[in-house]
Amino acid sequence: MTAWTRLVVGFLLPQLLVASPVPDAAPDSVKVEQRDDESVDYQSPPYYPTPHGGWVSDWAEAYEKAYQVVSNMTLAEKVNLTTGTGFFMGPCVGQTGSAPRFGVPNICLQDSPLGIRNSDHNTAFPPGITTGATFNKELMYERGVALGEESRGKGVNVQLGPAVGPLGRKPRGGRIWEGFGADPVLQAVGGAQTIKGMQSTGTIASMKHFIGNEQEMYRMSSIITKGYSSNIDDRTLHELYLWPFAEGIRAGVGSLMTAYNDVNSSACSQNSKLLNGIAKDELGFQGFILTDWLGHYSGVASALAGLDMCMPGDGAVPLFGDSYWGSELSRSILNGSVPVNRLNDMVTRIVATWYKFGQDKDYPLPNFSTNTQDETGPLYPGALFSPSGVVNQFVNVQADHNVTARAVAREAITLLKNDQGILPLRRNDSLKIFGSDAGGNSDGLNSCSDQGCDKGVLTMGWGSGTARLPYLITPQEAIANISKNAEFHITDSFPSDVTATSKDIALVFINADSGENYITVEGNPGDRTAAGLNAWHNGDDLVKAAAQKFSNVVVIVHTVGPILMEEWVDLKSVKAVVVAHLPGQEAGNSLTDVLFGDYSPSGHLPYSIPRSESDYPDSVSIINQPFGQIQDTYTEGLYVDYRHFINANITPRYPFGHGLSYTTFKFSNPTISEATALDSAYPPARPSKGSTPVYNDSIPSASEVSWSSTTFTRIWRYLYPYLDNPQSITASNDYPYPEGYNTTQPEPRAGGGQGGNPAIFKTAFTVQVQVTNNGARKGKAVLQLYVELPSSLGLDTPSLQLRQFEKTKELAPGQSETVTLEITRKDVSVWDVVAQDWKAPVNGEGVKLWIGQSVADLPIVCVVGGQCSFA
Repeated sequence: MTAWTRLVVGFLLPQLLVASPVPDAAPDSVKVEQRDDESVDYQSPPYYPTPHGGWVSDWAEAYEKAYQVVSNMTLAEKVNLTTGTGFFMGPCVGQTGSAPRFGVPNICLQDSPLGIRNSDHNTAFPPGITTGATFNKELMYERGVALGEESRGKGVNVQLGPAVGPLGRKPRGGRIWEGFGADPVLQAVGGAQTIKGMQSTGTIASMKHFIGNEQEMYRMSSIITKGYSSNIDDRTLHELYLWPFAEGIRAGVGSLMTAYNDVNSSACSQNSKLLNGIAKDELGFQGFILTDWLGHYSGVASALAGLDMCMPGDGAVPLFGDSYWGSELSRSILNGSVPVNRLNDMVTRIVATWYKFGQDKDYPLPNFSTNTQDETGPLYPGALFSPSGVVNQFVNVQADHNVTARAVAREAITLLKNDQGILPLRRNDSLKIFGSDAGGNSDGLNSCSDQGCDKGVLTMGWGSGTARLPYLITPQEAIANISKNAEFHITDSFPSDVTATSKDIALVFINADSGENYITVEGNPGDRTAAGLNAWHNGDDLVKAAAQKFSNVVVIVHTVGPILMEEWVDLKSVKAVVVAHLPGQEAGNSLTDVLFGDYSPSGHLPYSIPRSESDYPDSVSIINQPFGQIQDTYTEGLYVDYRHFINANITPRYPFGHGLSYTTFKFSNPTISEATALDSAYPPARPSKGSTPVYNDSIPSASEVSWSSTTFTRIWRYLYPYLDNPQSITASNDYPYPEGYNTTQPEPRAGGGQGGNPAIFKTAFTVQVQVTNNGARKGKAVLQLYVELPSSLGLDTPSLQLRQFEKTKELAPGQSETVTLEITRKDVSVWDVVAQDWKAPVNGEGVKLWIGQSVADLPIVCVVGGQCSFA
């Protein structure tokens, strides 16, 4: 298959043709609807000009180095670093041009958040949703380090992750498994820890998707379609969807990727309020902002709105050799439609980030190809004629990362039910195993491109957020390695000839899959449209058939998100339910670690599991509207997942944060102390910005981008910054910049540092709880702290909101650990849409802090200004 064919069939065609409507055979419970929602009031206000980077002290050295380079660059070199070279025009999924005079190479950008996509000798880690289920900050960081080490080893400059959007607002959204869970704090901690780990190795993390990309269908604009508009009010944006991005920026993330969709009627990649106003000004983002692939929809508008890099560089239709930037950006600089100072800031942000993470010091060049697994091949497969050479050096970057991958998958395993203590299993138990999800892909490992199928054990969803499995330990293999009394039926149809005795234990494996919109799997175009929240491959029927035959049934679920269990969870024979999430390459080993009792389960649900899909608000359904722009208005506001269930007085089947253990824990001696006084409703005044680089902003000589001045062989379809006869371009003195472009914006009062005003991140209260393992087995406990804000704030606020969590070390029976939970000013604040600042109750009056093991199990309450007690 040629590069062009793969592009059209695999990515571009689904975007141009739009997702197919829901099949007629979709079950009645499926919530996919056409909604004509008039939302004319949701308009994103303009915010100009783009704030320059470099004013944060942590970045000062990197910006000084960048200044020395950028101040001597030609126009061609500057444009080269902002524009991708084109689809399939290099070894990586995307790469910029280079500035070899200054040692700046083509910057390689490569998926994915769980490993190096389309590579070899790499690790396929558990994805974000599994990592979130661990509630283990140290493992989140350790996994980030391993991801960064593998990226660096392959020569990837920017790894496209972590994903903290989508948040999981839509339970059937195709890519919620790439993020860390349906809560902004869980997402924020998972994202920030991953970023710190990745960037400790010199790899630049790219946090995505900014923002409001909560369903796959109709997400993307093209020459014939318009991506949906996520219409989000200011308070909801700040308190839910922006929260994890703010924490990632606070952690120093180097890159931010925009989403495909509109937000409040303005495309994310050219939304000046989001990019200039919020990311770069209010949140003090110092790195560079890039588009998602083919999510670049304009030239001048996106540059002025704060975009710094376009990926993969192509214009409306890829592989035509044109771009909204590239030579057109050169033209825009020469004719004055894009100010030189905007281009200087774009390039400075990119080069400063390159310096910030030490990529000028012996950082490897790419030694792999995302386009082929062959050792040699075309260097530019998107070109009609391309030079060839070695494209894959097969560098092994796995090290001992399988240990980390196994630990993450193991600590995420969430025990929902364990009647009569049927788990852990004994090694001599008589086991009967059912379900294709226990086995491997019958077509072979990695036989489905980007994991675009559901065959065998579900290790990850599908799409660009995947990686090739270097190997796979299936549950079947792992169980067989331990048990000599296991009988396997790797089928999704219950065999009629199976015999059962009272001593037999049936292990039934089921799953639920989803992924990215450019691949449709079993009628599901990314989002779970045809499948709904039900198990795939008639999994419910398989469980019920086993429960009718056997008196002891254990259900193991691999799933991308919430899955309905009502048809079988209360059956007498169903003794245990285990959610193993998406385990990556160590699927079997991590599972048997827990099933056979070598480790106690310590995972907790990163989302709620409902009793019925109708328990969710209608506004979070997948919208199927083939014509016209979808207006997806967030009418549920702050009430997503457990916030909604509590507010609507709906008891889910299993609440957010729920997870059992083989042992039990006792909480004692809770205390609360004040750290930084909340002596005012609003935080102290923000610090002023530091200085930023100052350049000569005169329009450069046209000869700097003239084709006549070049001496290299031109590659057809490769995107260059050069123009024919640029001397004919004249600058206009009255170019109509957007209103207010040449003014100076006042410094946002909520800003002042990376992530916002540093004052909001100071610890306000500290809670300590002693945790004792009072059971018979070793295990780890997870403490979750939820904030209850007082009605005196005068705003409709969810009654409980997760604000902190910690996981203990492994405690032996009788062993104790004192856990410390720190709460910041921001944690007890609401976003004041009038003041445009975070507002907290003065002195924390009326604030209650609830501590426990899930949102529905909170035995400790601490009253600010008072004491802690057992509720």
